[in-house]
Amino acid sequence: MKGGPEIAVISLCIKEEHWTGYLELYFQREVADLARLNHENTGKLIGYCRESSPFTRMLVFDYASNGTLYEHLHYGEGCQLSWTRRMKIVLGIARGLRYLHSEFEPPFTISDLNSSAVYLTEDFSPKLVDFESWKTILSRPEQNSGAISNEGALCILANSLQGRHLDVQENIYAFGVLLLEIISGRPRYCKDKGCLVDWAKEYLELPEVMSYVVDPELKHFKYDELKVICEAVTLCIYPSPNNRVSMEELCTMLESRIDTSVSAELKASSLAWAELALSL
Repeated sequence: MKGGPEIAVISLCIKEEHWTGYLELYFQREVADLARLNHENTGKLIGYCRESSPFTRMLVFDYASNGTLYEHLHYGEGCQLSWTRRMKIVLGIARGLRYLHSEFEPPFTISDLNSSAVYLTEDFSPKLVDFESWKTILSRPEQNSGAISNEGALCILANSLQGRHLDVQENIYAFGVLLLEIISGRPRYCKDKGCLVDWAKEYLELPEVMSYVVDPELKHFKYDELKVICEAVTLCIYPSPNNRVSMEELCTMLESRIDTSVSAELKASSLAWAELALSL
Protein backbone atom coordinates (compact mmCIF):
# COMPACT_ATOMS: atom_id res chain seq x y z
CA MET A 1 0.00 0.00 0.00
CA LYS A 2 1.41 3.39 -1.02
CA GLY A 3 2.56 5.36 1.99
CA GLY A 4 2.12 2.36 4.29
CA PRO A 5 4.78 0.63 6.36
CA GLU A 6 7.53 -1.32 4.61
CA ILE A 7 7.36 -5.05 5.26
CA ALA A 8 9.47 -8.18 4.82
CA VAL A 9 7.70 -11.39 3.81
CA ILE A 10 8.72 -15.02 4.19
CA SER A 11 6.79 -16.97 1.58
CA LEU A 12 7.05 -20.73 2.01
CA CYS A 13 7.60 -22.13 -1.47
CA ILE A 14 6.24 -25.64 -1.28
CA LYS A 15 3.66 -27.68 -3.15
CA GLU A 16 0.45 -28.37 -1.29
CA GLU A 17 0.91 -32.14 -1.58
CA HIS A 18 4.22 -31.83 0.30
CA TRP A 19 2.70 -29.83 3.16
CA THR A 20 2.49 -32.34 6.00
CA GLY A 21 0.62 -32.24 9.27
CA TYR A 22 3.91 -31.64 11.06
CA LEU A 23 4.62 -28.63 8.84
CA GLU A 24 1.21 -27.13 9.55
CA LEU A 25 1.69 -27.64 13.27
CA TYR A 26 5.18 -26.13 13.05
CA PHE A 27 3.82 -23.12 11.14
CA GLN A 28 1.08 -22.51 13.69
CA ARG A 29 3.53 -22.78 16.58
CA GLU A 30 5.95 -20.42 14.84
CA VAL A 31 3.21 -17.83 14.43
CA ALA A 32 2.21 -18.19 18.09
CA ASP A 33 5.84 -17.97 19.28
CA LEU A 34 6.85 -15.07 17.04
CA ALA A 35 3.71 -13.09 17.90
CA ARG A 36 4.84 -13.01 21.54
CA LEU A 37 8.11 -11.24 20.76
CA ASN A 38 8.14 -7.57 21.73
CA HIS A 39 11.63 -6.11 21.97
CA GLU A 40 13.45 -3.40 20.06
CA ASN A 41 16.17 -5.87 19.04
CA THR A 42 13.94 -8.67 17.74
CA GLY A 43 12.03 -8.73 14.49
CA LYS A 44 8.35 -7.90 14.91
CA LEU A 45 5.81 -10.25 13.35
CA ILE A 46 2.96 -8.06 12.08
CA GLY A 47 0.88 -10.70 10.35
CA TYR A 48 0.67 -13.97 8.47
CA CYS A 49 -1.18 -15.51 5.54
CA ARG A 50 -2.76 -18.96 5.59
CA GLU A 51 -4.75 -19.66 2.44
CA SER A 52 -5.91 -22.92 0.88
CA SER A 53 -6.60 -21.73 -2.67
CA PRO A 54 -4.08 -21.01 -3.95
CA PHE A 55 -2.05 -22.78 -1.28
CA THR A 56 -0.13 -20.07 0.59
CA ARG A 57 1.76 -19.76 3.85
CA MET A 58 3.48 -16.45 4.62
CA LEU A 59 4.98 -14.64 7.61
CA VAL A 60 5.04 -10.82 7.52
CA PHE A 61 7.60 -8.78 9.49
CA ASP A 62 8.52 -5.13 9.90
CA TYR A 63 11.13 -4.27 7.29
CA ALA A 64 14.69 -3.38 8.34
CA SER A 65 15.88 -1.06 5.57
CA ASN A 66 19.65 -1.48 5.93
CA GLY A 67 19.83 -5.16 5.03
CA THR A 68 21.77 -7.73 6.99
CA LEU A 69 24.86 -7.38 9.11
CA TYR A 70 26.48 -10.00 6.86
CA GLU A 71 26.10 -7.73 3.83
CA HIS A 72 27.75 -4.82 5.60
CA LEU A 73 30.64 -6.88 6.94
CA HIS A 74 31.43 -8.90 3.82
CA TYR A 75 30.13 -7.12 0.72
CA GLY A 76 32.33 -4.05 0.76
CA GLU A 77 30.32 -1.88 3.15
CA GLY A 78 32.29 -2.57 6.31
CA CYS A 79 33.61 0.98 6.11
CA GLN A 80 30.16 2.16 7.25
CA LEU A 81 30.60 0.25 10.50
CA SER A 82 32.79 2.31 12.80
CA TRP A 83 33.99 0.79 16.05
CA THR A 84 31.30 2.60 18.04
CA ARG A 85 28.62 1.50 15.60
CA ARG A 86 29.81 -2.10 15.84
CA MET A 87 29.70 -1.90 19.63
CA LYS A 88 26.12 -0.61 19.47
CA ILE A 89 25.24 -3.57 17.26
CA VAL A 90 26.95 -5.96 19.70
CA LEU A 91 24.97 -4.55 22.64
CA GLY A 92 21.72 -4.67 20.69
CA ILE A 93 22.23 -8.32 19.75
CA ALA A 94 23.16 -9.17 23.35
CA ARG A 95 20.04 -7.45 24.68
CA GLY A 96 17.86 -9.19 22.13
CA LEU A 97 19.26 -12.60 23.08
CA ARG A 98 18.96 -11.85 26.79
CA TYR A 99 15.29 -11.05 26.23
CA LEU A 100 14.70 -14.25 24.23
CA HIS A 101 16.54 -16.46 26.71
CA SER A 102 15.22 -14.98 29.96
CA GLU A 103 11.70 -13.69 29.28
CA PHE A 104 10.29 -16.98 27.97
CA GLU A 105 9.88 -20.41 29.52
CA PRO A 106 11.17 -22.45 27.88
CA PRO A 107 13.71 -19.97 26.44
CA PHE A 108 13.28 -18.80 22.85
CA THR A 109 16.33 -19.31 20.62
CA ILE A 110 17.51 -18.39 17.12
CA SER A 111 17.89 -21.62 15.14
CA ASP A 112 20.91 -20.38 13.17
CA LEU A 113 22.41 -17.33 14.87
CA ASN A 114 24.81 -15.60 12.50
CA SER A 115 25.31 -12.24 10.81
CA SER A 116 22.66 -13.11 8.20
CA ALA A 117 20.07 -13.37 11.00
CA VAL A 118 20.83 -9.80 12.13
CA TYR A 119 18.89 -7.15 10.20
CA LEU A 120 19.79 -3.47 10.53
CA THR A 121 17.37 -0.56 10.64
CA GLU A 122 18.01 2.84 9.11
CA ASP A 123 19.99 3.90 12.19
CA PHE A 124 21.85 0.54 12.29
CA SER A 125 19.91 -0.82 15.25
CA PRO A 126 20.07 -4.65 15.07
CA LYS A 127 17.01 -6.87 14.92
CA LEU A 128 17.20 -10.65 15.29
CA VAL A 129 15.03 -12.37 12.68
CA ASP A 130 15.07 -16.14 12.30
CA PHE A 131 14.35 -16.53 8.58
CA GLU A 132 16.78 -19.45 8.41
CA SER A 133 14.65 -21.90 10.41
CA TRP A 134 12.20 -22.35 7.55
CA LYS A 135 14.98 -22.82 5.00
CA THR A 136 16.32 -25.63 7.18
CA ILE A 137 12.94 -27.25 7.70
CA LEU A 138 11.93 -27.15 4.04
CA SER A 139 15.28 -28.32 2.67
CA ARG A 140 15.94 -31.07 5.23
CA PRO A 141 16.94 -34.29 3.48
CA GLU A 142 15.44 -37.70 4.20
CA GLN A 143 16.61 -38.80 7.65
CA ASN A 144 14.37 -41.64 8.70
CA SER A 145 11.69 -44.00 7.51
CA GLY A 146 9.03 -41.44 8.32
CA ALA A 147 10.23 -39.10 5.59
CA ILE A 148 8.31 -38.51 2.39
CA SER A 149 10.57 -39.92 -0.29
CA ASN A 150 9.23 -38.24 -3.44
CA GLU A 151 10.88 -35.44 -5.41
CA GLY A 152 11.03 -32.40 -3.17
CA ALA A 153 10.96 -34.70 -0.18
CA LEU A 154 10.49 -33.33 3.30
CA CYS A 155 11.43 -34.85 6.58
CA ILE A 156 9.86 -33.19 9.57
CA LEU A 157 10.72 -34.86 12.83
CA ALA A 158 8.76 -34.48 16.02
CA ASN A 159 11.67 -32.83 17.80
CA SER A 160 11.72 -30.07 15.17
CA LEU A 161 8.68 -28.68 16.93
CA GLN A 162 10.64 -28.40 20.16
CA GLY A 163 14.09 -27.48 18.83
CA ARG A 164 13.33 -23.76 18.96
CA HIS A 165 13.52 -23.95 22.74
CA LEU A 166 16.41 -26.36 23.27
CA ASP A 167 19.51 -24.64 21.91
CA VAL A 168 20.38 -21.92 24.42
CA GLN A 169 24.00 -23.04 24.79
CA GLU A 170 24.30 -23.31 21.02
CA ASN A 171 23.11 -19.70 20.82
CA ILE A 172 25.77 -18.69 23.35
CA TYR A 173 28.51 -20.31 21.26
CA ALA A 174 27.15 -18.73 18.08
CA PHE A 175 27.08 -15.32 19.79
CA GLY A 176 30.79 -15.69 20.54
CA VAL A 177 31.51 -16.47 16.89
CA LEU A 178 29.34 -13.52 15.86
CA LEU A 179 31.33 -11.20 18.13
CA LEU A 180 34.50 -12.32 16.37
CA GLU A 181 32.89 -11.76 12.99
CA ILE A 182 31.85 -8.23 13.96
CA ILE A 183 35.24 -7.08 15.24
CA SER A 184 37.34 -8.87 12.62
CA GLY A 185 35.22 -8.38 9.52
CA ARG A 186 35.97 -12.00 8.61
CA PRO A 187 33.34 -14.64 7.79
CA ARG A 188 32.86 -17.66 10.03
CA TYR A 189 34.85 -19.73 7.57
CA CYS A 190 37.13 -18.83 4.68
CA LYS A 191 39.54 -20.87 2.58
CA ASP A 192 42.74 -19.03 3.46
CA LYS A 193 42.18 -18.78 7.25
CA GLY A 194 39.83 -21.73 7.82
CA CYS A 195 37.46 -21.58 10.79
CA LEU A 196 37.25 -18.10 12.34
CA VAL A 197 37.37 -19.42 15.91
CA ASP A 198 40.48 -21.52 15.24
CA TRP A 199 42.20 -18.56 13.58
CA ALA A 200 41.39 -16.17 16.43
CA LYS A 201 42.18 -18.41 19.41
CA GLU A 202 45.89 -17.64 19.44
CA TYR A 203 45.15 -13.90 19.74
CA LEU A 204 42.27 -13.83 22.20
CA GLU A 205 44.17 -14.07 25.48
CA LEU A 206 47.46 -12.38 24.56
CA PRO A 207 47.35 -8.58 25.04
CA GLU A 208 50.38 -8.02 22.81
CA VAL A 209 48.68 -9.57 19.75
CA MET A 210 44.99 -9.12 20.57
CA SER A 211 44.69 -6.21 18.13
CA TYR A 212 45.45 -8.60 15.25
CA VAL A 213 41.81 -9.73 15.27
CA VAL A 214 40.54 -6.22 14.48
CA ASP A 215 39.12 -5.52 11.02
CA PRO A 216 41.77 -3.65 8.97
CA GLU A 217 38.92 -1.45 7.64
CA LEU A 218 38.75 0.13 11.10
CA LYS A 219 40.99 3.16 11.52
CA HIS A 220 40.25 3.44 15.23
CA PHE A 221 39.17 1.07 17.96
CA LYS A 222 39.17 1.12 21.75
CA TYR A 223 41.59 -1.36 23.24
CA ASP A 224 39.67 -1.69 26.53
CA GLU A 225 36.52 -2.55 24.61
CA LEU A 226 38.39 -4.96 22.35
CA LYS A 227 39.63 -6.66 25.51
CA VAL A 228 36.11 -7.11 26.91
CA ILE A 229 34.86 -8.44 23.57
CA CYS A 230 37.68 -10.99 23.51
CA GLU A 231 36.86 -11.98 27.09
CA ALA A 232 33.22 -12.45 26.12
CA VAL A 233 34.19 -14.56 23.10
CA THR A 234 36.31 -16.82 25.31
CA LEU A 235 33.40 -17.28 27.74
CA CYS A 236 31.08 -18.20 24.85
CA ILE A 237 33.20 -20.75 23.01
CA TYR A 238 34.14 -23.15 25.79
CA PRO A 239 33.94 -26.67 24.31
CA SER A 240 31.79 -27.80 27.23
CA PRO A 241 28.37 -26.08 27.14
CA ASN A 242 28.18 -26.28 30.94
CA ASN A 243 31.12 -23.87 31.22
CA ARG A 244 29.54 -21.18 29.05
CA VAL A 245 27.98 -18.16 30.73
CA SER A 246 24.38 -17.01 30.28
CA MET A 247 23.28 -14.12 28.09
CA GLU A 248 22.22 -12.34 31.27
CA GLU A 249 25.81 -12.42 32.53
CA LEU A 250 27.28 -11.57 29.13
CA CYS A 251 24.93 -8.64 28.62
CA THR A 252 25.70 -7.21 32.06
CA MET A 253 29.43 -7.50 31.40
CA LEU A 254 29.22 -5.83 27.99
CA GLU A 255 26.88 -3.04 29.13
CA SER A 256 29.11 -2.16 32.07
CA ARG A 257 32.34 -1.95 30.06
CA ILE A 258 31.37 -0.65 26.61
CA ASP A 259 30.61 3.05 26.14
CA THR A 260 28.35 3.84 23.18
CA SER A 261 27.23 7.25 24.42
CA VAL A 262 27.07 10.26 22.10
CA SER A 263 30.13 11.75 23.81
CA ALA A 264 32.12 8.57 23.15
CA GLU A 265 31.15 8.64 19.48
CA LEU A 266 32.04 12.33 19.16
CA LYS A 267 35.41 11.67 20.77
CA ALA A 268 36.12 8.87 18.30
CA SER A 269 35.06 11.12 15.41
CA SER A 270 37.34 13.90 16.65
CA LEU A 271 40.30 11.54 16.69
CA ALA A 272 39.52 10.46 13.15
CA TRP A 273 39.35 14.06 11.90
CA ALA A 274 42.59 14.93 13.70
CA GLU A 275 44.38 12.01 12.06
CA LEU A 276 43.02 13.02 8.65
CA ALA A 277 44.23 16.61 9.14
CA LEU A 278 47.72 15.41 10.04
CA SER A 279 47.88 13.27 6.92
CA LEU A 280 47.07 16.18 4.57
